[in-house]
Amino acid sequence: MSLRRILSAIGCALIFIGVEYGFQKPWREYPAVEYNDFPVPPDYKVPAEWTFARLMFPGGGPGVDGYFPRFQGDYRHGRSLWTQDYPRADRHLARAMRRLTRIDVRSVEQVVALDDDDDAFNFPWIYAVQVGEWGLTEREGAKLRDYIQRGGFFMADDLHGNGEWGEFVKRIRYAFPDRDIVELADDDAYFHSVFDITERPQVPGAEHLGEGCKNCSDNGRGAHWRAIKDDKGRIVVAISHNSDLGDAWEFADSPYYPEKESALAIRIAVNDVVYAMTH
Repeated sequence: MSLRRILSAIGCALIFIGVEYGFQKPWREYPAVEYNDFPVPPDYKVPAEWTFARLMFPGGGPGVDGYFPRFQGDYRHGRSLWTQDYPRADRHLARAMRRLTRIDVRSVEQVVALDDDDDAFNFPWIYAVQVGEWGLTEREGAKLRDYIQRGGFFMADDLHGNGEWGEFVKRIRYAFPDRDIVELADDDAYFHSVFDITERPQVPGAEHLGEGCKNCSDNGRGAHWRAIKDDKGRIVVAISHNSDLGDAWEFADSPYYPEKESALAIRIAVNDVVYAMTH
């Protein structure tokens, strides 16, 4: 390839990145249920190839912890279920991604919504916490389906036991009423895209280290790594059932949180992101 063609290709790529970033909403930090003074990295305005995109959503249904709502006010303004672990978990994982991969990673997260705009389409990967207590609407489910059909990837985390599983399935069916949820096999590429993850113990939340699980009496014991796949067998929704990966990222720098579980959660996330961007 000639030098002129190489420079032309680089120029087109830079223009594409600039245009794509130009359509993204400005960065904003929302009030959270745990943190409101977490340090902002000095390079937070610098765009990058990959951003930790966190999904904003309303609270869950009747009989589910967090219903209507645990935290007062409009969930769109923050201080609601979707801000659990935020922004500490997001920024810790971003730092880990920078150290463990060659992906160009933005130092801060981006909060995205599905109910009122198309901002989600600017990000190849979206994460949601406490999806056993979420209140995803039918309209948001349709938008999530559209996002995934255009090549997006959704990571669902921190749901525990049968009750929360039922609420998650009810809502994710708004997006995929005709797709099975499958247990991932040991040899699935998801577990081997970067790290070969053969041992996958349950990752408990920080508040449940003593018991080893949340909702233990409601089948909350024992890790399940599940997914929804498309017609080509590609994972489009990754689900960590009975594990709290967000807590493990959040407390990755805390001496009281077990290093084994934190390291596993980070390796799962690295595999998840690289899988999403290469499959």
